[in-house]
Formats: sequence, structure tokens, C-alpha cells
Amino acid sequence: MNTLYPIFLKAEQLEFLVVGGGYVALEKLSFLYKSSPEAKVTLIAPFVRSETLDFIKEKPVTVIKKEYQESDLENKNIVIATTDSEAVNLKVNLDCKKRKILVNVADTPDQCDFYMGSIVTKGNLKIGISTNGKSPTLAKRMRQFLEDILPEEIDPLLETLRKYRKNLKNDFAYKVKEMNKVTASLIKTEND
Repeated sequence: MNTLYPIFLKAEQLEFLVVGGGYVALEKLSFLYKSSPEAKVTLIAPFVRSETLDFIKEKPVTVIKKEYQESDLENKNIVIATTDSEAVNLKVNLDCKKRKILVNVADTPDQCDFYMGSIVTKGNLKIGISTNGKSPTLAKRMRQFLEDILPEEIDPLLETLRKYRKNLKNDFAYKVKEMNKVTASLIKTEND
């Protein structure tokens, strides 16, 4: 059973640390900036691949070329460890646990507080997909499927629904009931 709690973070209000500068760091940075182009990141690594440097050139990323130390966690909210050293990744994990900082150690689910699942974005609609770390490939296929079937022009519908909801009076339960009525026609099933 998947017991993960899905949340959407205002990444631009957080301080991210990426430890490592290789291909895995590039993959994690690509994922982060695809969803949150204003995210503030510090990248720490003794060596950073040229592809990674090219990717972050126009982004709010501070690069510090050095070995990781626990003091690098100061004022960080979320940490992503991407090194090819199990020892460094474990140290990052343990240091984060000590400081109660959320950490993701790439490709090591048992050292992750969170996973970076597949994301579908169509305008203001964002859908997160998780397989509980079991099959990132299936999550990717589900993302592709949803991207294909969801219309590009969904924002006008979202804006109309926002205005309708805003104008509803009464208590929360009434608003939910009314919004359920209005949106029921958007989903058609074989039984309808």
C-alpha cells in the first residue's frame, strides 16, 4: 500500500541543497526546475559536469566546488544527495536526520524522506504520480498517458471553476457539494 503523503511545495520559498554535480544531479535539477523554475538551489561538489553547468547557467543556482560538510546544511530546507559515493550519501542522510531536514538520496529509497515522482503539468493543473518508489518507469508511462489525454487549454476551465467557487456562499460542505455537481459532467464513465 502506498502511504506517501502528496504535497505541492512552494519551492521558490525554500532553500534546496544538491550534493553532487554529475548526471544524477542534472536529472534531479531538471526535474526540479521543470516544475519550479524559481527554486533557489545551492549545489556542492568538488567537480561539476559541464552539462550540469550549462543547464544551471540561467537559473538561481549557487555552485560551490568543494567536498560536502555537515555545515553545508545550514539554512537548508530540502537536500538531494546525488553523489556516486555511498559513504558521502549516507553522511548527508544522517546529517539531515540529525537536523530534521528532508532528504532524498538518489536511487536509495530507504534513505529518502520523499521521492521526486512523475509530474504532469497543463497550465495551472499539476498532477503528481507515485509508485512508492517501486517503478519510476511506470510512473513515467502514466505521465505520458495523462499528458496525451489532457487538453492543453485547461486554464480557462480552471479559471471559470475558481470564479464559481469564489462566488458560492454558505459553509464548506455546501461548497464541496456544489462543486461536485458542477464538475461531475467533466468525467464521463461507461455507466453514465
